[in-house]
Amino acid sequence: MTLKRVAIDTYHENVAYLHRDCEVVRAEGFQALSKVEIRANGKRILATLNVVDDASIVGCNQLGVSEDAFARLEVADGHPASVSQAEPPESIPALFRKINGERLSREDFHAIVRDIAELRYSKIELTAFVVASNRSELDREEVYFLSEAMVASGRRLDWREPLVVDKHCIGGIPGNRTSMLVVPIVAAYGLVFPKTSSRAITSPAGTADTMEVLANVELPFGQLTEIVREHKGCLAWGGTADLSPADDVLISVERPLAIDSPGQMVASILSKKIAAGATHLVLDIPIGPTAKVRSMPEAQRLRRLFEYVAQRMHLSLDVVITDGRQPVGRGVGPVLEARDVMQVLENDPQAPDDLRQKSLRLAGRIIECSPDVRGGDGFRIARDILDSGRALARMQAIIAAQGGRGFDHHHPPLGALTLDVRAAEAGVVTGIDNLQIAQVARLAGAPKVKGAGVDLMRKLGEPVAVGDVLYRVHASYPADLEFARQASARSHGFSIGSAEQVPRVFVEF
Repeated sequence: MTLKRVAIDTYHENVAYLHRDCEVVRAEGFQALSKVEIRANGKRILATLNVVDDASIVGCNQLGVSEDAFARLEVADGHPASVSQAEPPESIPALFRKINGERLSREDFHAIVRDIAELRYSKIELTAFVVASNRSELDREEVYFLSEAMVASGRRLDWREPLVVDKHCIGGIPGNRTSMLVVPIVAAYGLVFPKTSSRAITSPAGTADTMEVLANVELPFGQLTEIVREHKGCLAWGGTADLSPADDVLISVERPLAIDSPGQMVASILSKKIAAGATHLVLDIPIGPTAKVRSMPEAQRLRRLFEYVAQRMHLSLDVVITDGRQPVGRGVGPVLEARDVMQVLENDPQAPDDLRQKSLRLAGRIIECSPDVRGGDGFRIARDILDSGRALARMQAIIAAQGGRGFDHHHPPLGALTLDVRAAEAGVVTGIDNLQIAQVARLAGAPKVKGAGVDLMRKLGEPVAVGDVLYRVHASYPADLEFARQASARSHGFSIGSAEQVPRVFVEF
């Protein structure tokens, strides 16, 4: 048959398309959603079959493949290809045992993850694995086996340095763009800090989305390595580095289902960091009423699981429990968050102090990984690097090396359409719903529209009068602004009351 590239993004799933009148479809085993094997130019992939009735999509003598499948075959459009019934992935019996609630072995997890990384699982099979692992929660040794298997599924970087540091937050807090401050501070101190980050999936911006406002983040591995060697750090998208590729596939079904079980979270984060070559990791676990982690006992249980797996995988781990009651910084969305970051780096009086202070404390904890620094001195060293302008200079060097985009944070390119969300009563801000603020920002167009998002005008504990602006929504398209308006009308995400009602959260900072 003739291969035809079908321009459909199936997001980490190989999909094949055959016309209903094709002779192959009449054969046993070629019904819709069955698994087929495609061979072309020595390459072999498994794909989920879709049957179509429109000859403009694929003709009777054509074999259509989705964007993911076409990229894996590495052939030209129109290349000869063969299709046949596929044997099920070898790990399917292990998957069925996990569905039945059984405990799996190291070999089982390696087999499952290998098949996932090679895109041998359909979305249905992936969903079954994610749900089964969530329902019968993985024990801590299973989490270790899963983490180990995920590292083995892709490339593992070796920087040939005794100390390679990294920092990660478990997420769920809008803004919170601390990595873009911690990297230049720590790199200016002299520690190797190759920060590879993800793009947003359900949040208004990931580190890669925000850094992309300032510079290119899709770096070939060779260029990324050169930048780290010269500047001690980088801020790049991790998708080009082939680090723990099975994790990216699992995320494609975890996020739509809103499943983020502790075991899968630990395996996802630690596998990425170990594959990236980190020897020391500072992990941020925010707690708050609308954060991923809602209580201190829950945070401590998660911390112990992280520490167990990290110790088994020979990763030095420092877990920090932080304040997750509200967004960190003022901006929520790529351009707004980039503005906040540059204000902090320039020591601008208008810079959000909560973002500055949290970044300094995280940078200080990382600097204390150095054997030359006494415990407790890291914050002072980090503050001196920021105040002196050395962090700004290092960030400017990293931006230039990654192909700077000429961003002017004094005149950020924000969406021209705006909506002011105002207080209907007077009092004090007693609560900010992280989930609702993130939802409004996404409906406004973030992160796909870089200038879209939410600009917060009030934070916890601040007084408001009737009619005061709580936040300003930026959008570039009328439909996006209307979606955000409807969401904020249902719930603007702010609670107004008395000062005594502001929640207190114990954190380690």
